[in-house]
Amino acid sequence: MQIWRSRPSPNKKTPLALTIGNFDGVHLGHQAMLSRLKHAANKLGLATCVMTFEPHPREFFAPDQAPTRLTSFREKLEQLAKSDVDYVRVYRFNYDFAKIHPEEFISALLKKELSVRWLLVGDDFRFGARRAGDFGMLNALSKQYGYEVDEMPSFLIDGHRVSSSLIRQVLNEGDLQKASRFLGRPYSMSGRVIDGDKLGKKLGFPTANIQIRHNRPPLSGIFVVNVYGAVKSAPSLALPGVASLGVRPTVHIDGKPVLEVHLFDFDQTIYGYHLQVDFLLKLRDEEKYPDLTQLTQQIEKDIIEAKNYFNQMNVKTE
Repeated sequence: MQIWRSRPSPNKKTPLALTIGNFDGVHLGHQAMLSRLKHAANKLGLATCVMTFEPHPREFFAPDQAPTRLTSFREKLEQLAKSDVDYVRVYRFNYDFAKIHPEEFISALLKKELSVRWLLVGDDFRFGARRAGDFGMLNALSKQYGYEVDEMPSFLIDGHRVSSSLIRQVLNEGDLQKASRFLGRPYSMSGRVIDGDKLGKKLGFPTANIQIRHNRPPLSGIFVVNVYGAVKSAPSLALPGVASLGVRPTVHIDGKPVLEVHLFDFDQTIYGYHLQVDFLLKLRDEEKYPDLTQLTQQIEKDIIEAKNYFNQMNVKTE
């Protein structure tokens, strides 16, 4: 998968099958769209391309009101790569981009820059200045600008329209099983292991402090997790553990969100490793304890409960 950020795009002579969106979470609805894109591209002999934006338009216009991201930009690209698309075209969303007239969007970007021959958009897709462009406009101008356009209907599971907003809601409610059903995989976060305050080690439970790119993660609390990437020789090996994601109210006031993972019976040095943390089950919300003794006692209970979960799943933790 090739990623383009510059303008003009270097592939302007390569005819494309294109889809457009933010693709936050790359959930099952997105995956169905990507599958349909690849099917059409194979049939028509075109390369596949995803157009996406950074930052999210709502983050640009109203950062304090924008929804939290399900995936960081890197995580989104990692998930798109798994979908086996040929290209991802990333546009920097700024005032100039926001002012593009809908027909200019079609003529300058889709036609001239990207050589789009087949286009797939969602049933709620809007584009151009003031979101004035829609499927009707794309369809009306398709012959003039030499492309076919198709509309992807809503993707439903159990009567629910699968969307990034819905997944944010169920994650906020702590329903990881439902989130996994909509995502098609466990919800995960990834990042590099960085130096922390080593409080966990002092309490007898060493943790990996994972750098996160989410200023406002879509979930918080104490979780049962699987961790990938801690063993260099076996990056796909899942190591069981328990994770804390939150502001750690017992030891910090007005702290920033921190993701810390305690891996069972693991004592290797992994600073600098890039880990993926899959969230399997929420054990509880964060709590503020009066002292470190009570915090330590609760951590012991969390570890026992997490190990019981894995034992019930027939996963060896020792």
